[in-house]
Amino acid sequence: MSKNKRHKKRMESKKSIIDETISKADKNKGLLLVLTGNGKGKSSSAFGMVARTLGHGMKVGVCQFIKSRTDTGEEAFFSTHKNCDWHVLGDGFTWDTQDRTQDIATSQKGWAIAQNMLNDPSYDLVVLDELTYLLSYKYLESNGVLADINSRPAMQHVVVTGRAAMDDLLELADTVSEIADVKHAYRDGIQAQKGIDL
Repeated sequence: MSKNKRHKKRMESKKSIIDETISKADKNKGLLLVLTGNGKGKSSSAFGMVARTLGHGMKVGVCQFIKSRTDTGEEAFFSTHKNCDWHVLGDGFTWDTQDRTQDIATSQKGWAIAQNMLNDPSYDLVVLDELTYLLSYKYLESNGVLADINSRPAMQHVVVTGRAAMDDLLELADTVSEIADVKHAYRDGIQAQKGIDL
């Protein structure tokens, strides 16, 4: 049998399996996606879903916890979109703030904004960027946060990003992706680059 015929046979078999799996997918619901791990690209992946959602004419809410920069390319682009509500809700990374009491107060204030989005069925997608830190550092009470996420409108999608996602969050999620840190330019002394990091 020729290489091309073997390839065709394998692809026919693969297509049959994939088509059968797709035909069995009969549920429709709002998804909880968790993007975690030590690698770069968790927030970038979430913002790709923001673009996709907006492209379908749907409404998006973004809550950026921890981060305090308001000069990033993604904010400059998405915050001007009529269907995107963008909130920068942090005071900066914890090694910059060095004030646990302040970080807790800022987190609680930010979570109130997120709660409003999670209670509002007009939001088709809510991105909770860097939320995992607020849970692992115990800035927010995890049971309450998970209850808020779990009781959101039935068709609302939520994306949570950040390192070291807690087990209870992973269990609640429909889709979990762990992004590995294989290599990063900053370890070679390269500054954060516009369009890539900012």
